[in-house]
Amino acid sequence: MDEQEIQRKRRDGEEAATKNRARILGLPYLDTRAFENTIPLIPDLIPVADMRQNFIVPLREGNDDSPYHFLITSQTPNTLLNKMRKDYGDRGLHIGFSLISGSAYHAFMLRYDPPKEIHYDDIKISREGDSETIAEVSRTLESVSTDKVFDFLIEQADKLNSSDIHIENLRHEIRIRMRVDGMLHPVAHLSRDRYRILMGELSARADVSAAATTPQSGHMQQDIYRDGHSHLLNIRVETVPTMYGQDAVLRLFNFDESLLNLDLLGLSEGEMASIREIISHPRGLVLMVGPTGSGKSTTLYSILNALNTPERKIITLEDPIEYGITGITQIPINTTQGGSFADGLRSVLRLDPDVVMVGEIRDADTARTAIQASITGHLVLSSFHANSTSAAFARMIDLIGTNPIFASSIRMLIAQRLVRKLADTKEPYEPDEATKQYIYTVMQGVDGVDLDNIVLYKPVSTDEVPFGYKGRTVLMEQMIVAEDIQAFLRGDVRDVNTQAIEYTAREYGMLTLEQKGVLAALRGDTTLEEVSRVI
Repeated sequence: MDEQEIQRKRRDGEEAATKNRARILGLPYLDTRAFENTIPLIPDLIPVADMRQNFIVPLREGNDDSPYHFLITSQTPNTLLNKMRKDYGDRGLHIGFSLISGSAYHAFMLRYDPPKEIHYDDIKISREGDSETIAEVSRTLESVSTDKVFDFLIEQADKLNSSDIHIENLRHEIRIRMRVDGMLHPVAHLSRDRYRILMGELSARADVSAAATTPQSGHMQQDIYRDGHSHLLNIRVETVPTMYGQDAVLRLFNFDESLLNLDLLGLSEGEMASIREIISHPRGLVLMVGPTGSGKSTTLYSILNALNTPERKIITLEDPIEYGITGITQIPINTTQGGSFADGLRSVLRLDPDVVMVGEIRDADTARTAIQASITGHLVLSSFHANSTSAAFARMIDLIGTNPIFASSIRMLIAQRLVRKLADTKEPYEPDEATKQYIYTVMQGVDGVDLDNIVLYKPVSTDEVPFGYKGRTVLMEQMIVAEDIQAFLRGDVRDVNTQAIEYTAREYGMLTLEQKGVLAALRGDTTLEEVSRVI
C-alpha cells in the first residue's frame, strides 16, 4: 500500500469518528474534503489568533437568513458558541455551526494562515583570512531549522557549483569545507549538535551507519528547485572514522543529460574534430587519463552521449555509476566486494555491443580484455591513471607487453586537467624576463604564438568573485596513435619510455598539457600560476 492510500484510509477513519461525535453532540456534521482547498475564504471576520485558540473557521453560505456558517471541532469551547449566537442574534443575524474533523480544520488553517517561508542568507565563500564571513555562515547554518539544515547545505553547495562537501571533525567543533572550481575553501564551523543532525540525515538517506568503525560508501539523490527549474543531484558519500568522529565527503554530480555534451566542454575546433574523427570508427580503444577531479568522467559521458543513437548498442561497466543516461545499458561493478572489470567486460561482449565503456583499467587482465575487444570490432572507452598521454601509453605497454597484433588497437589517448578560469575583472600585465624565458622555452616550435608581444593576465577579486576566478576550463592533451607511435607497441623500438613516446607524438603535432596551459594563459583564460598548480 502506497503512502497516498495510507493517508486516504486514515482520513476516512477520522471523518467517520467525527460524524459519530457530531451525532452525540447534536451538531450537524460536514465532510469538507470536496471543497476545503478551493472554496473562497472570508478574510478578517475572525482574527487568526482567535481561530487558532478556539479551533473555529468561518465558511460563507450565501443565505440571507444565515449569512455565515462556522466550522468547529470537538475542541471548540461551548461558551464561545453561545456568545457568538447571542452577539449575532442581537444584530438580527442567524448563524450556524457544523462539526469538522481535525484534518479539515488544519487544511483550512493552512489557507487562512500559511506557514511563513523563512529565507536564510546564501552561503558565501570567504577570502583567505576572512574569519568574519566564516563566522557569519556558521551562524546561518546554526540557525537553519533542524529539518532543513541538511537540504540547505546541499542546495547551497549546488548553487555555488561546488563539486564536494567535506564534513570534518575537529577537537571542539565541526568544520565544513566546499571544493569550488577545484579549490577547497573553509565555509563554516558548527557545533556537535549540528553534526549529529547532519550525520543522522546522511545515515538515513545514503544508507551509511553513523556508528561504523570502518570506511563506508553510500549514494543518495536530491531534487534541486531553483528559479523555476529543477534538476536531480547525484551524491556519492564516503565516510571514514577519525580521532574525533566520522568525517564525510559528499561528491555532487549534476544529473542533467543536456550538460553532457561535447560542445559544452570548451574545446577548440581542432580538438573537437580529432575526437569526432576517432569515435566515428566502429573499433579501437580510446583512453582518458588524468587524476581524480580532472573531468575525465564528464568527457567520457559526453562522448557516450554523442555516440548514443538508436543504431548503436552501448554498454558501460562502472564503479559506481555517476550519471544515468537514457538509452544506454549501465552496469555497476562493485570492485570492493570482488567484482572485476575484466570479468564484466568478458560477459558484456557476449551481448553484441557496438560501444563499451570500462570505468577504469586497473590491471593487466582488464587491459588485455579491453585491447582484444577493440580489435574484434568494438569501440572501447576507458579511463586510466597517468600524468600524461605518453606516460599512459608507456604504462599500457608495461601491462600488456609489446605485440604486433595490438599495434593498431589503441587509437587515441586524452589527458586533461581543469584550471580555474579568470573572471571578467582580470587585468593585463607584462611578465618579467624569467617568465618570458619560460614561455619561450615551453612554446618553442609551436605555430601561431607571438613571442615578441607577451601579455599575461592576473585575477582581480570582488565581492562577486572573491578570488578573481569564475568557473573552470579544460586543458586537453590529445595523442593520436600514428604509425611511428604504434612502433613502440609493436616492439620495433627497444627503448620504450615516456620521453621517447612524447617526442614522437610532438613530431606529429601533439601539444602537451603544459603547452596547452601556456596557450590558455596567453589567451587570458587563466594564469600561469593556475597552470603550474594543476600540471
